[in-house]
Amino acid sequence: MKPSPSPSSRPTGRRPNAGRPDRRGGKVAPDPTRDIAFDIVEGVIVHRRMLDTSLGHSAAARAAEPRDRAAGHRLAATVLRHMGTANEVLAPFLKREPPEPVRVVLLIGVAQLLFLDTPAHAAVATSVALARRRGLVPFAGLVNAVLRRVAAGGTQALEGLDQARLDVPPWLWQSWGKLARPIARALGHEPPLDLSIRPGAEPPPGGEVMPNGSVRFAAGTVKVVDLPGFAEGTFWVQDMAASLPARLLDVKAGERVADLCAAPGGKTAQLAFAGAEIFAIEREGRRIERLRANLARLGLDAVKVIHADAAQWRPDAPLDAILLDAPCSATGTIRRHPDAMWIKRPRDIATMTEGQDRLLAASRDMLRPGGRVVYAVCSLQPEEGEQRARAAEAMGLLPDPFTPEELAFLPQARTPEGWLRTHPGMLADHGGMDGFFAARFRRA
Repeated sequence: MKPSPSPSSRPTGRRPNAGRPDRRGGKVAPDPTRDIAFDIVEGVIVHRRMLDTSLGHSAAARAAEPRDRAAGHRLAATVLRHMGTANEVLAPFLKREPPEPVRVVLLIGVAQLLFLDTPAHAAVATSVALARRRGLVPFAGLVNAVLRRVAAGGTQALEGLDQARLDVPPWLWQSWGKLARPIARALGHEPPLDLSIRPGAEPPPGGEVMPNGSVRFAAGTVKVVDLPGFAEGTFWVQDMAASLPARLLDVKAGERVADLCAAPGGKTAQLAFAGAEIFAIEREGRRIERLRANLARLGLDAVKVIHADAAQWRPDAPLDAILLDAPCSATGTIRRHPDAMWIKRPRDIATMTEGQDRLLAASRDMLRPGGRVVYAVCSLQPEEGEQRARAAEAMGLLPDPFTPEELAFLPQARTPEGWLRTHPGMLADHGGMDGFFAARFRRA
């Protein structure tokens, strides 16, 4: 089987001119959904920009209605989730490698035909029109012919393809070991919406209560801002797995606790509602504004939000506990951010681990003797998880394993070492969860 072309290795061709009229003299009707999707996918695979960053660079997105932005985002995410498979489907119909913008158009067409149930005539016609709007008129016939052939074959084109493996870059697949297949299967699905509920508050109706107490809604079934209780701050958005590290820190009322790298604030809220005195540290200016807004909606005005680098900041007195949710490759959140698969490289992991070690050392220095720290990352990479736990021990932090009782609601997530390891394939019948690693330590 021919391997799918790597996005970074294909020729880029000439830069498309968005909004260019059809050279045959006619004007092509606007289509903000597909223009936004084109900008996002091209931004990811050509410029290695994250999906949300590419969305911010899109002139079409800035001018579009929220409904069209959401639809364009969904279409682009579908392309990125199934890009390896889509390239494999296209391969028999392409005698030579097309310019990168043309491939982006073709990928958008295939995603509509095979993964979004768009009627064949609409998927083909809108893709041809997209090519014309992007100044790719010489390739409009190619787009039309190739997508018509894909449409004629229908979903039979997917038969015999190992979609799970095709849709994950080889280096990631290899790094996940025996978990690669269950993880990859889960990545092909849009994730559900999980809510953490304020203590004592009534959850919005219609959700499924998960083993940890999160309330889950199936993907695309609700808008969070429309749910009863949103404005009143009775809940916040937080994946089930993301809620576990703060829970496992086991904060007590009156303790002095730091949440390092605190934005967007879900874990900060968990700690604050436990009655602790919270220092929420965040380095990035944009993220700290989001942190403040989220805490304000939840009525958590007593949290001390501090704009600082957590590796450099020090409290005025030693702390009882620290939650270190460290910056990482975020491969555990690929269900939500499929662009990460096509942007991250193995060398990026080494850069991340250096920063994680600095933060672990800083955490050790902030704690009182006997104080505890939970180190967590939303990463599936062992370099950022298990290997960092061993690095923490080498720094003099004492292991404080999670007990079977603490993880009785999700025993499959407890490792033999007493660490936490979740992945998207866990609870697959209920929608899965993000990939997280966490380990707890105490200062001698």
